[in-house]
Amino acid sequence: MALTPTGTRALLTRLGLHPKRYLGQNFLTDGNIVRKSIELGGVRPGDAVVEIGPGLGTLTEALLEAGAEVWAVEKDRILHAHLAATLAAAHPDQLHLLEGDALEQPLAGLPAARAAAGFKIVANLPYAISTPWMDAVLTGPLPARLVLMLQREAADRYTAAPGTKQFSAISVFLQAACDVAPGHRVSATCFYPRPQVDSALLSLVRKPAPFVFVPAVRALIRACFQQRRKQIAALLRVHCSDPAVAANWLAELSATGLGPQTRPEQIPVALWRELRVV
Repeated sequence: MALTPTGTRALLTRLGLHPKRYLGQNFLTDGNIVRKSIELGGVRPGDAVVEIGPGLGTLTEALLEAGAEVWAVEKDRILHAHLAATLAAAHPDQLHLLEGDALEQPLAGLPAARAAAGFKIVANLPYAISTPWMDAVLTGPLPARLVLMLQREAADRYTAAPGTKQFSAISVFLQAACDVAPGHRVSATCFYPRPQVDSALLSLVRKPAPFVFVPAVRALIRACFQQRRKQIAALLRVHCSDPAVAANWLAELSATGLGPQTRPEQIPVALWRELRVV
């Protein structure tokens, strides 16, 4: 059950913790959003669920009540100790709590065999790690479903369409692997302390045939988007080591009506999938 803003403030005071902005410590205080997250995740008894940054355990507790087996990673030492003494102690066989950095443990220590059997991710994701964390998750194994609370700016990057300024490398990687449902806007008033921007609750479902880019192609796509205002032909001359590969892919672009002057943000995901680096 979500704590009220007053209850959240009181608990943080008792723990001697001052919310850290750099860790994205804005604690959810709206029980309706928690219930919506569980519903969107289709969480059922026995599901393996990964949670990033469980904080005070509001979402964690709801996942446990839904019967999920939860793997969670928390970076803050005080919050980790609080969760270990409360929820982990009460659910020793159901909650696997790890103290650490989600960028180093993007699946919170979920065993490989359990990941291969299928898992979900349900999390209130700190803004500062949203892109690098998602980048790590998209290298596989892929979750069947992700339900993520994100700051609106990050959600816009995940869901952006080609031709928009928000369309980026992470948009390409994510949309090649997952179907993205329209997000639910979440007011800043649903958190304590109140963030300066609104958030969005996104539901992402793994495609029936998800596409995962190989590391060399991922690196090339990232490099192109880092200079997104340059034309793709010029970018490939700099970043693609094999001129024949570049020429072949440019020919594919031209066949669709996109020429060498096209900028990275104008190229749809389906064409990025055809890029090969050998």
